[in-house]
Amino acid sequence: MTALNNIGKYFLMIADMFRKPTKWSVMKQLILKDIDDLIIGSLGIVAFISFFVGGVVTIQTALNIDSPLIPKYLVGFATRQSVILEFAPTFISIIMAGKVGSFITSSIGTMRVTEQIDALEVMGVNAINYLVFPKVIALLLYPFAISIAMFLGILGGMAACYFGGFVSVDNYIIGVQQDFTPFHLTYAFIKTFVFAFILATIPSFYGYYMKGGALEVGKASTTSFVWTSVTIILLNYLLTQMLLS
Repeated sequence: MTALNNIGKYFLMIADMFRKPTKWSVMKQLILKDIDDLIIGSLGIVAFISFFVGGVVTIQTALNIDSPLIPKYLVGFATRQSVILEFAPTFISIIMAGKVGSFITSSIGTMRVTEQIDALEVMGVNAINYLVFPKVIALLLYPFAISIAMFLGILGGMAACYFGGFVSVDNYIIGVQQDFTPFHLTYAFIKTFVFAFILATIPSFYGYYMKGGALEVGKASTTSFVWTSVTIILLNYLLTQMLLS
């Protein structure tokens, strides 16, 4: 019953997010601040992880292709498919659930603990629109971070080929270009937009409705990370089934 209650409250929160909007002059500043906190502030960790994971995928693929009958360019092909289809949109989103999601939950939860949300409601401000809506708009730029992850993942694979000598860079580039399906990018970015909405709303839900003090803020951040990750994985399965089957 608790799970059903939370699901109902979550969808009611989403509906309330669009009611009684905050003035645009105020909302614009909130959106710009959230873009800086959630997107720009995450590019460093996204770039670092993507580059080296792309290199690891290339090395492992090259080391496991030891048959002379298998063309070497398949190393680049496998790296491209792994990075574009799964690593960049899905696993970066799970990592972002820990970084961005915990930040959102803790910041909103701290406002709840210090009664700042109560003060907003007393002043007649729609607190859900004021706090959650800017984060949803800011994370519309999340595909920009994922496109950087895709590029750097493939670049990291090429760097691994160059410095490790597992396969020639020319063969790697041929593999990256081999049998490219443009719809795979469309599929990846559809998933990215869905995951962005989840990253903005589920952590906000746990921060907004938390009760207690500073200790409960930490617990709410942990809970939001768990449920955001679970939701992303389930939606990843459903979207893959619908879009690629």
